[in-house]
Amino acid sequence: MQGDNEYENVLRRFYRKSLILESPSEFHHVLCFHFIDALAHIDFSLNTLAYNYQSPRNIMNMQYMRWRIDEEKKEEYAHFGEFIRWLKSEHPDVFASLPMVWRYVYDPENHAGYRSFRIVLDPDSNKPLPPGFFIDAIEEFFDQKFLKSIYKGASLARLFDEFIAAGIS
Repeated sequence: MQGDNEYENVLRRFYRKSLILESPSEFHHVLCFHFIDALAHIDFSLNTLAYNYQSPRNIMNMQYMRWRIDEEKKEEYAHFGEFIRWLKSEHPDVFASLPMVWRYVYDPENHAGYRSFRIVLDPDSNKPLPPGFFIDAIEEFFDQKFLKSIYKGASLARLFDEFIAAGIS
């Protein structure tokens, strides 16, 4: 493990976050899956920057992330990327209010993505994402307005259900 570094400090900040005042069981199942998925990618990306790639923590994370890749392809979960692209064209205000990780990763006009389970904004760059990126990403996912939007029947959840019901994908 590297000495105390900026990424470890961001991890500590991340791990201090809590959903104790929320009811994740009442989140829309697809939005909750992708919320937790994005948090897992943030966690994995930070861990690979803060700890040795072969640390037990990173090895466990890799196993978990492999499982999530298969889950993401099932049922309504598979339509999430199409939903985000639909929001961009049909509801640009809602798209603009989404956490940046979702906007970057699921926007086909952007080169960002999940690569080897890490968040990569520029696949041509070998530079690690700055700690500030992760701080901003974490804050966006734990923003109260965003969290309220992913409950069943809430604004973003309702739009997703409408999207699926309309067969737009």
